[in-house]
Amino acid sequence: MKKFLLALLVAIPFLSVPLLSAAADKPKPTALQQIINGKHRSAEHKHRDQYRHPEQTLAFFDVKKDMTVVEIWPGEGWYTEILAPYLREKGKLYAAHFSPDHQVTYFKNSLNAFLDKIHKQPKLYDKVEITVLQPPKQVQIAPDGSADRVLTFRNVHNWMKNDQAAAVFSAMFKALKPGGILGIVEHRGSPIKPQDPKAISGYVNEDYIIALARKAGFEFLAKSEINANPKDTKNHPEGVWTLPPTLKLKDKDREKYLAIGESDRMSIKFIKPQPTTITSFLPKQLWANIERADLPAIPAVIHNSK
Repeated sequence: MKKFLLALLVAIPFLSVPLLSAAADKPKPTALQQIINGKHRSAEHKHRDQYRHPEQTLAFFDVKKDMTVVEIWPGEGWYTEILAPYLREKGKLYAAHFSPDHQVTYFKNSLNAFLDKIHKQPKLYDKVEITVLQPPKQVQIAPDGSADRVLTFRNVHNWMKNDQAAAVFSAMFKALKPGGILGIVEHRGSPIKPQDPKAISGYVNEDYIIALARKAGFEFLAKSEINANPKDTKNHPEGVWTLPPTLKLKDKDREKYLAIGESDRMSIKFIKPQPTTITSFLPKQLWANIERADLPAIPAVIHNSK
């Protein structure tokens, strides 16, 4: 028995080495990962990470913690609860929300819910600056030329519905610094179907958004399949709102739509060009960003929304 105990004591240090090594090799969560996993986020919101991929999406938009960022129409603040604490110490977050004077009840309720969220957790949100985006009259989302990034998540279809898309893209362009990036996530329509200029289904074609951005002065940078969902057939009875999280049909075919998950989404980014310099007259291969090379054909004409 004594020999067995002695052998065990001798073996323990050797057994622990791989365990200690594995623990040492485990990477420490980044600041962004810690926020995404934070206790301030509800289980319901974290459940949507599997569809919205916030870490990968913000990495694709190249958001850094010392940047000035504008979030457009943040709704209840799903992304705000990630962006605000991430930018709190070294950066700046503008939340361009609805006007408190808007006559539509939905807009008022959305803004009030957002303000309630902000005021309840000042340690997270005390440095968020709230601006108003209510086109066509209120479009100053941040000081002109001040933002490194302007981000909008699933909003373009709303602007199209109200003939506001051109005004909003212009406002986003003005807010960005030259070289700043506009990041868009939107429900992606079928490329074989013509775009409904009102986007009543909630789906928008990629080429339509690219054309809207180009008309406002942006240049296309890149797109990503981070938020793609091939299960989404895009032909649902109540449009995109048939799917979670809205589930507009309620219990009808509920399991079917839960199995599909949230909509298929494009993730696409544009750049506000630098002012014209002598490099404009040099051969493109000497200065063009590799991300901006070999662009696909882009429609030059926006569909008439009248």
